[in-house]
Amino acid sequence: MELRNLTDSVAVITGASSGIGQAAARLLAEEGVNVVLVARSADKLEALAKSIGGRARVHVADVADPEAVAGIFAAVEREFGGLDLLFNNAGVGYNNRFEESTPEEWRATIDANLYGVLNCTQRAIPLMRGRKGAMINSVSSVGGRYGIAGWSVYNATKFAVVGFHDALRKELGEDGIRVSLIEPGATYTNWGYNVPEEKMQQRRDSVEALQAEDIANALVYGFAQPSHVNVQELLVMPTRQVSP
Repeated sequence: MELRNLTDSVAVITGASSGIGQAAARLLAEEGVNVVLVARSADKLEALAKSIGGRARVHVADVADPEAVAGIFAAVEREFGGLDLLFNNAGVGYNNRFEESTPEEWRATIDANLYGVLNCTQRAIPLMRGRKGAMINSVSSVGGRYGIAGWSVYNATKFAVVGFHDALRKELGEDGIRVSLIEPGATYTNWGYNVPEEKMQQRRDSVEALQAEDIANALVYGFAQPSHVNVQELLVMPTRQVSP
């Protein structure tokens, strides 16, 4: 299989302190990519950067804060002169029947899952122009295709991300900037509020859930395609998961 050499590419990874973001950072760094790690947990980011080595940079920030995001991408431009990959991975979900959910939960979900994507993507685009093979890739979800009881607001944000990416792909395609989505099914990550850990573990075990590394592999597969190839959507499901 003929894939692009990713050595010395530059990637910004949000939600990098654990789970899919951490796995993606490690795999990209193994491929020779300079990884800019973004999350709110300084200790976890510093530990990850130390384990990766000289190709890692740390930026502690909340992606819902537009000023903090602007600072990250200004620093990327100063140090690297441009950007090849934005991996919008930061996100949260609250399990609750909608009638029992709270505005605080709505805001937290929308801020991370939607405003975080919008803030980072808008700042990334100017840094990608003229960079062959540049890509914006975001983590949506199987919940961006199907509504799931108890996850209505989360579903709403992920449906929004899917629509946003479809329009953005059409806006940026002629500029040679690729726009793609990864939509994971059940995955072993520290994710989701208001769900008993035992219940979530049982659900994941029952379908032999994906590992964070499986999603990282999908990201690198898409990014390493020839620059004229845009893997627009990757719906990645455990084989045993048959719903939704």
